[in-house]
Amino acid sequence: MKTIKCMMNHLYWADGRMLDALEDSGTKNKDLMKLVRHVGVAERVWLSRLQGKGSEQYSLWEEAEDLTVIRTIFEENAEHYRVYIEGLEESGLDEMVDYANQSGVPFRTSVRDILLQVLLHGQYHRGQINRALRIESAEPVQVDYITFARI
Repeated sequence: MKTIKCMMNHLYWADGRMLDALEDSGTKNKDLMKLVRHVGVAERVWLSRLQGKGSEQYSLWEEAEDLTVIRTIFEENAEHYRVYIEGLEESGLDEMVDYANQSGVPFRTSVRDILLQVLLHGQYHRGQINRALRIESAEPVQVDYITFARI
């Protein structure tokens, strides 16, 4: 459980740094903003599933231009994930969650694997976001775990 909590703290930190870098860049790239929004909404989708709620109300790939709205999504996610994680016991990581994906296909996955999906999905896309920032001649942001661990 300690590792999951630490990795989730890294996720909140990395998300915040990514959002700050986007704000500093002043980018208006619609595809990039759509990708950033996707990360936040995907975090929300998985949390909804962990809470036993449906996720069909969420659209993973919508246009997004307002970074303030996107930042709010990430801040709310962090708040709700912190509450969820604090209420989770070690044995709860192996509990199975029944849910349907966005296409309605049913699945059954452990809490541990869902949390790992959230963590790895975000890191994957933060790499893409950094690459897009570099292409726009903006400064990419350091979001490696080791950088987080050193602070």
